[in-house]
Amino acid sequence: MCADASSSVPTPPRLPDGRPVPRFTGDERAMLESWLDHHRSTLALKCAGLDDAQVRVAAVEPSRLTLLGLVRHMAEVERNWFQRIAAGQDVPAAYEDGTGSALEPAQGMDEALAVWRREIARGRELCAGRSLDSTGRIAAGPLVGTEVGLRWVLIHMIEEYARHNGHADLLRERIDGVTGA
Repeated sequence: MCADASSSVPTPPRLPDGRPVPRFTGDERAMLESWLDHHRSTLALKCAGLDDAQVRVAAVEPSRLTLLGLVRHMAEVERNWFQRIAAGQDVPAAYEDGTGSALEPAQGMDEALAVWRREIARGRELCAGRSLDSTGRIAAGPLVGTEVGLRWVLIHMIEEYARHNGHADLLRERIDGVTGA
């Protein structure tokens, strides 16, 4: 594997579309984080090159699921699991509806991607020094107070992205016929 000249951290190999290849070997944390980064990159790829009208195309009636809504939703998911639960912070929702699913006419994909990327960066920052065995607590909903380990949060986030990337793949195919990845 190639090493980045500016650090001792190996540069991950990339797929032809630019996404990082998840690690095949290494410690558990590095593998989990590489899979999460792969899925994050997949969502960004599914949204690339589309105009504002295209990212607002809904899946199928009666669903209102859109690529823009998925990006906004994943910003909320990142904030919830890494800031609120893993780090125990009391932070407000990133979007008024608390899910990110309700689209705002004035907000386009560039702004949504910027919010999403800030949430990813903040989550990385908060989890960087934490052990996979460190725990946080669910702050709301039916499981309020339940202790959750960082390992579980990373696995859940991989699952969350994988599920929504399947939705994104179908949405992208409906918009312009692009499939795969």
